[in-house]
Amino acid sequence: MTRRSPLARTLAATLALGTTLAVVSGCSKDEDEPVSFDTPRGNRTANHQVARKHSGTGRTKVPETVFPTGPKADFVTASTVEDGTKIGVTEVHGEKSGFTGKVWVWAPKQYFDPKYADSGFPVLISLPGGVGYPTNYWMGTDLKLQSSVARWSEEGKSLPFILVMPVLNPDDKHYYDGSDIPGQPRMGTWLTEDVPDFVRANFRTFKSRDGWAFMGSSSGGFVALKSVLQKPDRFKAAIASGPDYVPDSPLWKGHQKELQANNPEKLAAALNRKPDTPENRVYLGFQIGTREKTRARMDAFMKAYTNRGPVKARLQVVQNGGHNAVSYVRGMDEGTIAWISKQLQAPIPSS
Repeated sequence: MTRRSPLARTLAATLALGTTLAVVSGCSKDEDEPVSFDTPRGNRTANHQVARKHSGTGRTKVPETVFPTGPKADFVTASTVEDGTKIGVTEVHGEKSGFTGKVWVWAPKQYFDPKYADSGFPVLISLPGGVGYPTNYWMGTDLKLQSSVARWSEEGKSLPFILVMPVLNPDDKHYYDGSDIPGQPRMGTWLTEDVPDFVRANFRTFKSRDGWAFMGSSSGGFVALKSVLQKPDRFKAAIASGPDYVPDSPLWKGHQKELQANNPEKLAAALNRKPDTPENRVYLGFQIGTREKTRARMDAFMKAYTNRGPVKARLQVVQNGGHNAVSYVRGMDEGTIAWISKQLQAPIPSS
């Protein structure tokens, strides 16, 4: 498949956003004020009671809720969503990767509802295109990702996801393919281990992979795609919007073996050699706009590696859509978020 250079990819993603205001708009008067995502601690046995109530009914086994383990992070308000919920931001030191970077987080209103006090919530790790440093453009309220998820969840179209928005790269000089490139910051470990550990430390989540997914656009779409294919025991699904399909950072030079270990084509082929059983299946929601010029590459990847084994996929074509976040949110609304939500675990009310 033809590959775009990292510079071309970064320029395309940046131009698609149109302006750097995408990451700073939506400022509110309480910006930088402390914000808490704590909720009253419910009875931990309630989740097990719910599970017992559903046992023997033929329904899917209820995944175990993991209550916040700590240490508790200190969040400040980055912005306020239309419904009054807050997007918080904090700095996270990755114990496993050694990398320290910013992470923005949003929890839906349902997270604070007492009837869900004993339930985990599904997590959607949301990755930007372009350099993805020093900010993650999904944290901006102008793109309306948070307000859209809030509305979709009320309409029954989407699960009420916790949105987690980490920086994608350790600097704005190179693209690291969301991977552990030898001799470089271990961004693969940061995104797939340290960031989830941070979420489990501060939020009610599900223990199983049924409560964990990625989404990303452009370069972030590549990382979302690669991360799920690489660690299907930890993540069940991904939304990959206008993604790249092979690792192409110049930092891989001299490390061909490690590069191939982070190649979605190789990873998908390996996963498809496993039995097509529920525990092996991953779900990839691809999106592309009709004004993008990479449809042939997406079609080729899907034909070669999806829907012929455990790797399941769906394509959302966004009419008159371009290579930009606004088009991809529209694609989610038109079908992708509903499809992905059906593959993942919903929060469980106590009554």
